[in-house]
Amino acid sequence: MTEEQTEPDLDDLERRMDGAVTAFRHELQSLRTGRASASIVEPVHVEAYGTEMPINQLGTVNVPEPRMITIAVWDRGNIQKVDKAIRNAGLGLNPVVDGTLIRIPIPELTEERRKELVKVAHQYAEQARIAVRNVRRAGMDDLKRLERDGHISQDDHKLFADEVQAMTDRHVQTINDMLQSKEKDILTV
Repeated sequence: MTEEQTEPDLDDLERRMDGAVTAFRHELQSLRTGRASASIVEPVHVEAYGTEMPINQLGTVNVPEPRMITIAVWDRGNIQKVDKAIRNAGLGLNPVVDGTLIRIPIPELTEERRKELVKVAHQYAEQARIAVRNVRRAGMDDLKRLERDGHISQDDHKLFADEVQAMTDRHVQTINDMLQSKEKDILTV
């Protein structure tokens, strides 16, 4: 909030909490569940044309089968670079080059690897919940300041604080629901 603000900006708090949830959703999408998804290779960047580029800027990423990702690389000169980037990304994937097409079979997940992925998902969820609570704390601090400076009454402070808490609870519940869904996804593939 700015110094001259005389009312709490609840829309800004909502937007910032939504941002934490969106970031969490993106992190969950990058976790491999044993099913093919184009988002698995999203974080991989390839050294091409003198810069780091995401794979989707070097070729078309498709999922033709539940356990296969294909990348149709547009420039033959980048095929080996894309292959090497995927191998070195630490995703546990072994691409197969077939002309200008790279096929990436998605291996079956072991029980141990599934449990590791669930732990990672829980870590991501906790980080997202912390981010939401940090936004809540900033909002509550602003409410205290506004009351102290005489811009809002004690009753208004209480009403706004209840609204901020309800907003926080909603976002934390969304994070928990997303985590539960992803955990089920990982363990039942």
